Amino acid sequence: MTLDPTWLAQSSDPEEAAALTAELVSHHSYPGEESAVQAAIAGWFAGQGLNAQTLPAAPDRPNVVVRIENGPGPTLLLNGHVDTVLVVDGWDGDPWQARRDGDRLYGLGACDMKAGVAAAMLATRALAQRRELWRGTLIFSSVVDEEAYSIGTHALIDAGIDADYCVVTESAWQSPCLGSVGKVLVRLEVTGKASHATWPERGINAAIEAARFVARLGEIRPGAHPRMRSSQTVLSFHSGSEQYVITLPERAHVIINRHTVPGETAKTVLAQYRALAAALDSPATFDFAIDPPFYPPWETDPAHPLAQSFARAYEIEAGKPPAYGHWGFGDPNLFSGEAGIPTIMVGPHGAGFHEANEWVDVPSIGATIRVLLRLVCDLLSPK
Repeated sequence: MTLDPTWLAQSSDPEEAAALTAELVSHHSYPGEESAVQAAIAGWFAGQGLNAQTLPAAPDRPNVVVRIENGPGPTLLLNGHVDTVLVVDGWDGDPWQARRDGDRLYGLGACDMKAGVAAAMLATRALAQRRELWRGTLIFSSVVDEEAYSIGTHALIDAGIDADYCVVTESAWQSPCLGSVGKVLVRLEVTGKASHATWPERGINAAIEAARFVARLGEIRPGAHPRMRSSQTVLSFHSGSEQYVITLPERAHVIINRHTVPGETAKTVLAQYRALAAALDSPATFDFAIDPPFYPPWETDPAHPLAQSFARAYEIEAGKPPAYGHWGFGDPNLFSGEAGIPTIMVGPHGAGFHEANEWVDVPSIGATIRVLLRLVCDLLSPK
């Protein structure tokens, strides 16, 4: 379908996109403090004549959902998160007062990912105004807590959100994402037996037994994948009392971060660790559990209709085919790996994730909007 270039240009005005991004940046939205920015988003949609639902993910932590039903056809979900990481030292100005310098807009959350949310908002408005160009259902959602435990996306999935396709507008313009590793956070509790440290033979030293396990972790080979790299890292190791006592440690705690690839699950990871613990023939007890946040790995086939429509839209805008990446982890893992919705991640270009002076490229916000419009009108074509 050939789309009216005037409509595309008007729908993706970079100055309007920059102003909307700056408005979103101005609202403090650390995890747990997202209500003000979500109220601003719901109010913006109301001003455009669109009904925005605020659905609680946790007390005073709403998701915002706009649903546009436009006849029979597939359902496409546009998603973004509104929370930001905590501000760090080194900012040249107020992190919540967006600062423009040429094509760059600086501010906390500018690229991660309030510009992506703004792009999805503007694309949703444009598609609501030109319903003759597509058929089906379009859902916009802005969610809380992605930088922490993804309770916003979990709430959407638990409420039964149903879509045929999902686009997460996280900053990934130069390397649109078709998949990523998963994350399994494993807690190991080792229980031994206390005794006076003068007679260690009377007890079971949990610290030593846990150390034996950690020393052999290298025997476990994480899964292999041609486009993703699995890994495992010991994040913490603790045993004994904080206070000086001459007592054999009866408990030890180990936290292991495991990045998984398709084919690996939480169950297979735990099975590997339990087998290694059993091979130690230890007198201690080893108990394993999965701590939040948990993200399954995900991948979308480049031959999938979603990826094909995206590739056509992206090539028109960028002048070249997408150079797909398979990196990071977050809400796309849950939409794809947990809810089973074919997903792609693409959004405006920027840099400084979780750093001082984070910025987003303003023209790329408009480019993202145009890609979304072409994608929806192709994938949900009335023909």
